[in-house]
Amino acid sequence: MLLRFLSAIFLACLAGCTSHYSAATRLNNAQVLANDSGWDSVRVGVPNFELMAFIPKDARSGDELTVYIEGDGLAWITPYRPSTNPTPINPMGLKLALAHPKGKAAYVGRPCQFVAARALGCEERYWTNERFSPEVVAAMSRAVDHLKGRMQASAVNLVGYSGGGAIAVLIAAQRGDVQRIVTVAGNLDTNQWTQWHGLGELSGSINPADLSMRVLQIPQWHFAGGRDSNIPPALVHGYAARFLEPNNVKVLVEDTFTHSCCWAENWAAIWARYIQ
Repeated sequence: MLLRFLSAIFLACLAGCTSHYSAATRLNNAQVLANDSGWDSVRVGVPNFELMAFIPKDARSGDELTVYIEGDGLAWITPYRPSTNPTPINPMGLKLALAHPKGKAAYVGRPCQFVAARALGCEERYWTNERFSPEVVAAMSRAVDHLKGRMQASAVNLVGYSGGGAIAVLIAAQRGDVQRIVTVAGNLDTNQWTQWHGLGELSGSINPADLSMRVLQIPQWHFAGGRDSNIPPALVHGYAARFLEPNNVKVLVEDTFTHSCCWAENWAAIWARYIQ
């Protein structure tokens, strides 16, 4: 299993983990991507962190706000060496947000992404073992509060990519205003995920699967790639099997998709087909 994990990490890193992209370049690339779609960057100050968000320049109508949450980003340079800054090279969560087809939408990065992590005192543990810690979840929920107020929404939908899927469930478990949970290649049972890859548990993190009873009444859509070697469909189905009302929790597998392909370019059509 360890070999399978290492292989998955190295395949993901081929897209840029070993590249020369600096954190500043990664931030600039995200800003250009957002600006080209008519979105602006917003810094959100929350306890312990400063988070980067992106919102549309032109407000859309609607009482619901769909908040997209980024994945783990460039958390590791090699399977044994964490990065010094987890800003994603390929910000899939942002790309999904920019493809949102209808209604108000916003995006928020994870702690220590898109900022000078070391200069702000952001510790490595927040993008490694404690990426789903209580303080991270609390900070992300405060960011949702900020975006909800700024965009004058009364309720939220949470969409999380990869590790952002775990954050979406963990946020929803402590709020009363979440109308939908949607995940894409989501890490929904971190204990099963670490076992699958032959790793130790994420010490200091909360396993979203352990809070499944707290999100029992929230409609959920969990998308998995049939060719995803990082978070295969079996792990997503395992999370869904915890629910007594399976009709409220849907697992939808795109057979030819991987962990990062081909969600963003097909997202508007996927949303319209399954969620609306």
